[in-house]
Amino acid sequence: MKASEIRELRSDEVESKLVDMQKQLFNIRSQAMTEKIENFKAVGNLKRDIARLKTVIRENELKSQ
Repeated sequence: MKASEIRELRSDEVESKLVDMQKQLFNIRSQAMTEKIENFKAVGNLKRDIARLKTVIRENELKSQ
């Protein structure tokens, strides 16, 4: 997901996506501990997407001040 796509979303949608991605990351990490994962890049991609979401949330906070 690109930052420009995230900026087009409403703030409540961004926060719900953040929660969903954090749950996905937890599930992938727990699978990595218990069984073999085929796609380790998924962890890195999710971490980057979470960082993008948090960045956009922070930008919105700074704009509203």
